[in-house]
Amino acid sequence: MDIQDTLRDGMMKTANLIHRGLHTISAGRIGSTIKDMPVVKLTTIGRTSGKPRTVMLTAPVYEDDQWVFVASKGGDDRDPDWYKNLAANPEITVEAMDGDAEPRQFVARTATDDEKAELWTKIVASNDGYAGYQAKTDRDIPVVIAEPAS
Repeated sequence: MDIQDTLRDGMMKTANLIHRGLHTISAGRIGSTIKDMPVVKLTTIGRTSGKPRTVMLTAPVYEDDQWVFVASKGGDDRDPDWYKNLAANPEITVEAMDGDAEPRQFVARTATDDEKAELWTKIVASNDGYAGYQAKTDRDIPVVIAEPAS
């Protein structure tokens, strides 16, 4: 990994910590949604550490029994660590930041090409920034579907 990747990763982690801090300090009044998308805490198990790893993400498409996440990493050429973690261990925890729901267990999977094609229109309608992220990279940005664990 080069210095630019290291700096970019550090900035993304810092932004995530600031977001989490603002949400906590404001008692949920700040940071529960971004561009009308709900924000969630997504917890995966680290693929090398085996420890819980939590990140705050937006969910451009969601229903009570399904959350959709975009592994865009801001259009970076690399997949985000949270995506690599859930690819290695698809059992995740999702906690909506609106304060109305308890953390729930889900199983995550990468959308098939057909599923992604169907979801992508909804994703971009929710936030056109995702189209910009895809245009920035040659990487096919994964779309993740999380459904309740049985």
